[in-house]
Amino acid sequence: MKISRGRCRLKELLEERRIKQIDLARRTGYSRHLISNWANNQDKMSADVMINIAYALDCKMEDLYELIFE
Repeated sequence: MKISRGRCRLKELLEERRIKQIDLARRTGYSRHLISNWANNQDKMSADVMINIAYALDCKMEDLYELIFE
């Protein structure tokens, strides 16, 4: 079985936690522009970025994207 990343769930996770993109930018050091791109599925996060974002949001890396099982 192959697992791949689908749609980014960052926007949903931020809403659930009532965290604004600018606040996540401050916590992580990533620009608001990058966070917006990830949240709006315009770009995919690297594994290193996913580790940092997951830590900042107190979730698992796997929570950041919908998983596609093939």
